[in-house]
Amino acid sequence: MSDTQPVIVKVAGPLVVAKNMEKAQMYEVVRVGDEGLVGEVIRLEEGLASIQVYEETAGVGPGEPVKPTGKTLSVELGPGLLETIYDGVQRPLKVLEEKTGYFLARGIDADGLDQNKKWDFVPTVKTGDTVSEGDVLGTVQETSLILHKVLVPIGIQDAKVKKIESGHFKVSDTIATVEVKGGKTQDLQMRQYWPIREARKAKNKRIPDTLMKTGGRSVDMFFPLVHGGAACIPGPFGSGKTVTQQTLAKYCDAQVIVYIGCGERGNEMTDVLNEFPELIDPNTGEPLMRRTVMIANTSNMPVAAREASVYTGITIAEYYRDMGYNVALMADSTSRWAEAMREISGRLEEMPGEEGYPAYLGSKTAEFYERAGAVDCLGSDDRQGALTVIGAVSPPGGDLSEPVSQNTLRVTKVFWGLDAKLAYQRHFPAINWLKSYSLYVPNLDKYMKEHVAPDYWDVRAEGMGLLQEESKLEEIVKLVGPEALSFREKLVLLTAKSIREDFLYQDSFNPVDAYTIPQKQYQMLKTILTMYWEGLKLADREEFDFKKIEELPVLQKVTKVKELDAEDLKAFEKVRDDIASAMAGL
Repeated sequence: MSDTQPVIVKVAGPLVVAKNMEKAQMYEVVRVGDEGLVGEVIRLEEGLASIQVYEETAGVGPGEPVKPTGKTLSVELGPGLLETIYDGVQRPLKVLEEKTGYFLARGIDADGLDQNKKWDFVPTVKTGDTVSEGDVLGTVQETSLILHKVLVPIGIQDAKVKKIESGHFKVSDTIATVEVKGGKTQDLQMRQYWPIREARKAKNKRIPDTLMKTGGRSVDMFFPLVHGGAACIPGPFGSGKTVTQQTLAKYCDAQVIVYIGCGERGNEMTDVLNEFPELIDPNTGEPLMRRTVMIANTSNMPVAAREASVYTGITIAEYYRDMGYNVALMADSTSRWAEAMREISGRLEEMPGEEGYPAYLGSKTAEFYERAGAVDCLGSDDRQGALTVIGAVSPPGGDLSEPVSQNTLRVTKVFWGLDAKLAYQRHFPAINWLKSYSLYVPNLDKYMKEHVAPDYWDVRAEGMGLLQEESKLEEIVKLVGPEALSFREKLVLLTAKSIREDFLYQDSFNPVDAYTIPQKQYQMLKTILTMYWEGLKLADREEFDFKKIEELPVLQKVTKVKELDAEDLKAFEKVRDDIASAMAGL
């Protein structure tokens, strides 16, 4: 071995230091050791390169070779991404299993896309047309749900189409030839590569103002999320973060789902991998996997690949956003991603920040969530896409003052705080209505008034106001008992209890109750509030027995409004009329 060949001088867990790396570039992919493990250069210093290795480094030692590839860590984008389960660096797990069995061997490689499968390509431009970056060259029916748009790669401007044809092609086949500036020709394929740490370009970002319908009443009514927004779900162990994200993935009205299992327990990820292929998309009746990409990087997998997995996932999500789709990305959990950064930073001997996390934790977190957004896509047509990012946070002991939670809350506008007490009470989803918030409410003002009801925000505000007042009254009840409360205060407690038990609680095993459209949510809450409004008319009656209201048979109808048909507005009005008549009869 020559003295100038790159070789390993130090191995510290997932971090490898190599010398003679003067020609290496930052974030260049290298092959490490005799087995050719995949690694990425993350620091350069006077010929020494620090490399984070995406595979187990046990047995690798000083003196083994390092081979630069000249490429940055990139994902292969094209038809075939959907319905695939990848590891953190876009290696299809099914392909790896076929090569090595259930226990993955080191140094094994696999293409992100199937190189042998042929796709039916239909051009949307013709010979002689001028195309630029982001223009649609043609389409491929990737799954029964998603039409894949093959885009002109970023960087090509005002190119003339010299040749393009329809037919069955592999992703590596030439589908078009264009003439770029200077008279040179360039062959285009259905696939393209993009570095994962660089956000994909768009014309410009728009202010997101369209509700992302999730079917969850506590989410859509009180803490709404928009297409192109960013949300976080922090909560202690057992509060339902993973289940909430899976429910959102199943029911939200995004067209493409990217689910990242980042550092989660193996058994939890196994459940996801087993259940997702069997889930039926309620919007289309087709299997949910037909519009889903999954990235599985469990807690026993190499820690460096965990750090890369969120970037791999969000780059794939941006690619579908650029086609004009609404994409939802679920990252479960970003705390494990931050822990991977902390471990790598410690190995690099960097100055630690709060609780040992690297000083750049805040900027990395912001950089990730900033890639969400509603955009005008590149290209000559008027495509608009949106990427919504929902990140779960697992604070130790449920302590939201720890760095990952705080840095996430700074950059996300929706906070769905999960409460272990609610989970133990079997109240699902366990979103605490007193701690959670959404800053997208002003964005949705016009949308809700036009698509749901003109008085939508008044009904919402009154419902939330009663829940907040209930929490104050509960403290009084603990001290002096319910008998000391006034008529109105007893009415507040009765109505708030109905909001909690009949509106906020949802049974995910009941197909009618699991998903509720915004129009029905509004009707349900308005019906419950009618109890309060009609009851107030009796408040000035002296010595009125409040038990008469509690014993009204009509209250049973209120508990069953969730079973009414969303389209049958008259059924909701009839229940409200019955409440008014029963109260007036008192």
